[in-house]
Amino acid sequence: MPITRRTFCTQAAGVVTAGMFLPRTLIAQASTARPDVAAIDHDRILSAAQSYLTKSPAPLTTLPCKRSPGTPRDFYSEAEDYWPDPAKKDGAYLQRKGVANPDAFTAHRDAMLDLSIWVAALASAYLLTKEERYAQAAIQHLRAWFVDPATSMTPSLMYAEVILPATSGRFEGVLDTVHLAEVAQAIPFLVNAEAFTQKDLDGLTKWFGAYFDWLNSSQLAGLARDQKDHHGSSWMLQAIAFMRLRLALLPNTDDTPMGELRHRYKSVTIRAQINADGVFPHDLSTPNPYRLSLFNLDMLAAVCQLLYTPFDSVWDYDLQDGPGMRAAIARHFPFIKNKGAWPYPADATHFDDLPLRQPSLLFCARAYTRPEYADLWKTLPPDTSIPELQRTFPIRQPLLWVTRPKP
Repeated sequence: MPITRRTFCTQAAGVVTAGMFLPRTLIAQASTARPDVAAIDHDRILSAAQSYLTKSPAPLTTLPCKRSPGTPRDFYSEAEDYWPDPAKKDGAYLQRKGVANPDAFTAHRDAMLDLSIWVAALASAYLLTKEERYAQAAIQHLRAWFVDPATSMTPSLMYAEVILPATSGRFEGVLDTVHLAEVAQAIPFLVNAEAFTQKDLDGLTKWFGAYFDWLNSSQLAGLARDQKDHHGSSWMLQAIAFMRLRLALLPNTDDTPMGELRHRYKSVTIRAQINADGVFPHDLSTPNPYRLSLFNLDMLAAVCQLLYTPFDSVWDYDLQDGPGMRAAIARHFPFIKNKGAWPYPADATHFDDLPLRQPSLLFCARAYTRPEYADLWKTLPPDTSIPELQRTFPIRQPLLWVTRPKP
């Protein structure tokens, strides 16, 4: 019996309709370059969000440090691998690479990490369910950290990663706030919630705008920006995420800075970060080359994800001698699939606990139509409870990165 146009359309519609009702387990198993992240992460998101509903906000003012030269609202952290000099009581601390000083003050950094984990999960749960309790809990944290003048963090990092007995921060401290990139991604999904007020909108717009300005005007932040490793990528990811948030909250904002960031990625970042073989040479010389290479890969993939427009896809931008995001993911994919193939030194710590579900695999699968990247992404652990690994895994809710917020 010949297939008529009506028969074909009817059968095709039936296939599509049936696909809409496939169990989440079958959706997760299907090989595709654009997996259904909402279905795959549904139970994981709701389980995490449920446990975070009772978490109380813990802004910086609840975590004072007597050694901080700033106010209670100023972010303060100390370099974790520096120790007192036993030969000089009041001398400069000495570095012991890979050995953490338990007396180093890291409470602000840890609290910011918790903030990003909680807000991202709660916003994702709200996106999935539209249940106001998730949005309300997330907004409470945002208010304490960025809106309430009594508790909001000062939008700068002048005292981060201090090496005692000095009191001034270092460019390495910019890495401490990389987790705010996902917080910025979460906020647009909350603006239509009943709990979200005009005061919240104004306060968040003001805070992230001020921090974006600090990243672009501070000499300390400029040093981070100019690094040729994950520090430079951290600066770029934050600057782009915060500018994107400003544009989302205030659509009539001048988008010239976004164009400048796109130009910097093309003209500076690729050349500085990626060699012709697709590796990150400046991260390979660190004590943890595997972890930091994957960290950098994730951040640069997120940069491409945020910079993408239908008229200018940085995903496809390569230098003449090869470096670009396509080369970087192609080079690292075999090492993520088989860590034993890693041809460089193993990490000093937690090498056996990697890889995780690297978001670069998902983002690049979508960008380059490579289902094998997404297939591998689905098989890897989505979370870790190891703080040291959490600090180099700032994108935990990819649903927020592959979904467009509703106006």
